Amino acid sequence: MLIAVAACAFSCSDNNAKYVITGANVPGDGNTIFLFDRISELPIDSAIVKDGTFKMSGKAEKNAYLSVSFKDANWYFPLFNDGTPIKIDYADSVMTGSELNTKLSECDRNINDQYNEFYNFIQDYLSLPKDEQKAGEEEFIRQYEEHQNKYTDYILNKIDENKDNLIPVAFIQNIPLLAGFEKFEEILSSGAPFTQHPYVQNLKRKLAEDSSKEKEAESIKNAVIGKKFIDFEEPDQNGKMHKLSEFAGQGKWVLVDFWASWCGPCKAEMPNVAEADKKYHDKGFEVVGVSYDDNKEKWVKAIADWNMPWIHLSDLSGWDNPASALYGIDAIPDNLLIDPEGTVVARGLRGEKLQAKLAEIFK
Repeated sequence: MLIAVAACAFSCSDNNAKYVITGANVPGDGNTIFLFDRISELPIDSAIVKDGTFKMSGKAEKNAYLSVSFKDANWYFPLFNDGTPIKIDYADSVMTGSELNTKLSECDRNINDQYNEFYNFIQDYLSLPKDEQKAGEEEFIRQYEEHQNKYTDYILNKIDENKDNLIPVAFIQNIPLLAGFEKFEEILSSGAPFTQHPYVQNLKRKLAEDSSKEKEAESIKNAVIGKKFIDFEEPDQNGKMHKLSEFAGQGKWVLVDFWASWCGPCKAEMPNVAEADKKYHDKGFEVVGVSYDDNKEKWVKAIADWNMPWIHLSDLSGWDNPASALYGIDAIPDNLLIDPEGTVVARGLRGEKLQAKLAEIFK
């Protein structure tokens, strides 16, 4: 047994490398700082900050992608465990170590600067009064796209400049969201050394699984399209009970709109629904609002404040609303468009898609 254990210890440590990580000018004396494994997102080591310093040492898989940060911190120091001691200076956010990790730290700071420029641009716009936001909306959208493209291109360039080393591993997770899954797959198909890193392979596998789950969920949701609506009954804000069948299948086009007073995207979408109601109500279009609220006062206040003059239903049970099981509602805003005969013809029509569909119907 002793021989077997010794052999295992030798083989297990064969691909390991020692890490020594020290920190200076660290805020928060007495707080715990962690070394995280970026694949599992779990801490593998920790240290208490004392007199603005800390030290961690141990062994981990060679070239493992790790990070140093406080728990729930907004920013972390990424690093690769290549066996060279690492020093982190919190005063200027600089990490030094091997040539690879020193260069990674510089790239990380530069990308963070680009992100902050993008983020501050958005916050400056959101801090404007509502009337100024509305007046400058088109220019904001144009500049938003410019900032996003600049940020995306910067990351793509950093990946391209470092395709012969592991640095792209630290930034590749941004690509599916910023540049699309096809670009992500294109980069991975290049055969560059970093594409075989366990973190990248795990990310690829996870994204594929998430994509499959999303497609499956979307398929389940869209299964109602082409079928007759499923009836349910809920009270309005005055306590009077109504069935969906009072409105759907009665010769009018009906939009069943799922929303809640606490839902920011719902609030953003509601002017679009109100515009549709104003345009087409007299032509045979009806909106039925179904709320996922659990507070009547907030529900009723939102109906008035958001200018929603159509019928509203809710049993105030939040996500336990009867419509959840019937129509697979797992996110809002969502909606169903039902034709005059009671058949569900579309789902999830938002923004211009809703306006275009109704313009086609009522042309």
